[in-house]
Amino acid sequence: MQELAYSIHLGSDKNRSKLGKRVAKNNPSDTTSLSNNAIQNSQQLSKVNKHNLRDYDKKIEDIEVVYGTNNLYQDVKNVYLQEFQEAQIEYDNKVRKDRRIGDYFTHISKDSKHDLACELIIELGDMDFWNDKTMEYKKQMTEVYKDQIYKFVEVVPAFKVANAVVHYDETSPHMHLVGVPVKDGYKNGMKKQVAKSQIFTKTSLKEIQDKMRKYCIERFNEVYVQNATLKQKQKGRNRDINVDDMGGYRELKREQEKNTKKLKEANSKSDNLDVKTQEIKDILNNLKSPLLDKNNKLISNENIDKVLNYTEEVKDTTKSIKGVNDLNITIDKVEKNYKNLEDERDRLYNSNTEKDKTIADLKENIEAKDEKINKLESALNKVKTELSKFKEFWRRLIKRFQIKVFDEDFEKVPEDKRSYTIVAEDLERSGIFDDNDSDIVHNPTRKVLTNEELAEKQAKKGKKKNDYNLG
Repeated sequence: MQELAYSIHLGSDKNRSKLGKRVAKNNPSDTTSLSNNAIQNSQQLSKVNKHNLRDYDKKIEDIEVVYGTNNLYQDVKNVYLQEFQEAQIEYDNKVRKDRRIGDYFTHISKDSKHDLACELIIELGDMDFWNDKTMEYKKQMTEVYKDQIYKFVEVVPAFKVANAVVHYDETSPHMHLVGVPVKDGYKNGMKKQVAKSQIFTKTSLKEIQDKMRKYCIERFNEVYVQNATLKQKQKGRNRDINVDDMGGYRELKREQEKNTKKLKEANSKSDNLDVKTQEIKDILNNLKSPLLDKNNKLISNENIDKVLNYTEEVKDTTKSIKGVNDLNITIDKVEKNYKNLEDERDRLYNSNTEKDKTIADLKENIEAKDEKINKLESALNKVKTELSKFKEFWRRLIKRFQIKVFDEDFEKVPEDKRSYTIVAEDLERSGIFDDNDSDIVHNPTRKVLTNEELAEKQAKKGKKKNDYNLG
């Protein structure tokens, strides 16, 4: 029978600490909590929006929005309007102008005492389970996670869901559920307020997890037509692990418990031997020598039997104690090896999560650079457009000079009245006209083309237009 781990994590500001990050990394169910931080303000909400909806790389083919829209940030703002606007207006109408709240979303975002929103990450099955599954198989989890949304609303009606996204582009399919915990009936301030600490307590979180994990495995079995069970929930931790995953470990433990009774019997035998040892010593100390042989001692047949029985009991007791001790040594070695395996697993997991984080950071950096490149390309296109306009103007200007300088009535114009020639020569002397421009002006055979004429000519030749060619 298949056993699956279930985890549900609520974002906390404690996860921003070094300790919190270490705890998050040690989560064996892989991607559920790289650092499942609290959403304390609008800036952090934007980051969650960016991560959950893959805004950093626009690769959304392997994520699925199952509640809300493609704008998580706006979804949360909409919840604030729907839930708090009436209470905010009522409060503002009762207080002085300088104490009015105005936009409650902005007000809470600036208030360090309250979280703006909450994010929960829900996951069924760890990376070992999902490793060899196809994407088609994984995506059946959409129905399972959709059911988790509605079940969560039933279990915690004060939690107003804003957005939910399922991620299939990581090692384990999991859902990011974002919403706002709301409590009504406050006497101070607004009568309805955001209230994470009131809704989510240690007691309520335990009750929520117990109910949600049961609903999740039931829906999983319906969707996948299986009879899977949940792995044992570890006490005191918001995650599931199976401490007996290593083959033979349960059997060794049972053997240890069975031999506990044998150990007690061995101890009892050992105590009995202590008494008999003293008895044997007394027998040996009281032995007497024959009259003519002081180097030897006489011992009765009765005492010989006692000594022989004593040696047999010593052997039996020693064997019992050795057997139990050997078992304990074996179990100690197994437990040590299991701990080493756990450490190696955690090391590999931490290495993997660090790489995932690095990849995410690199993707964000690439996105930022792509934005800069797009801006530069846009600016370059504007420059090209302006340059093209200038070239067109310059061609027309040069062409105008050429026409005027070589007009058929040019010879009739007195030399001192030839304005275009005078201007052209002045532009040459001042360096505004280069040799090519001067040659065009004074050479009637050099044809100057406008942009349209140049494009038409090059189209006939099948060549790419060159905006930088003046003729």
